[in-house]
Amino acid sequence: MGDIEENRRDEQAVAAFIERFAAELTEAGMPRMPSRVFACLLVEEGGTLTSAELAERLRISAAAVSGAVRYLAQVSLVSREREPGSRRERYRLHNHVWFASMTRRDQLLDRWQRVLTDGVDVVGGDTDAGRRLAESAEFFEFLKNELQDVLNRWNARLAARATPGP
Repeated sequence: MGDIEENRRDEQAVAAFIERFAAELTEAGMPRMPSRVFACLLVEEGGTLTSAELAERLRISAAAVSGAVRYLAQVSLVSREREPGSRRERYRLHNHVWFASMTRRDQLLDRWQRVLTDGVDVVGGDTDAGRRLAESAEFFEFLKNELQDVLNRWNARLAARATPGP
């Protein structure tokens, strides 16, 4: 009986944490329902829940879950998977969700840089607008390079942590 009590978590505290973290994500620009669904999946031990489980835990409708999951799938934070032998879908956080998100951000920065560079050609590099666009493109190139260095250091840190000591 002691093991069961030790493994039990305070579900009220977990629910409060979900709302607190979801509020932070919303403040940063993520829509409210996807923020709540993402936070709920993040604290789930297996990182996966069904639509019904998400609706019950968050006290939201199945339609709200569907819309939230659609958004989270579009930004590649979660994936859908079918339960074997069932029509029910489970929603799963991607492994290394933050790393994967930042890797995609790197690709976004690259696209923005290219478009801004094209914009310099369109408006002329010797104009105020062209200089603003060129500086923006240079900033995104800098950020992309810095982000790649950070991601490489993170991979090295994970590898060091996974390697057993002597």
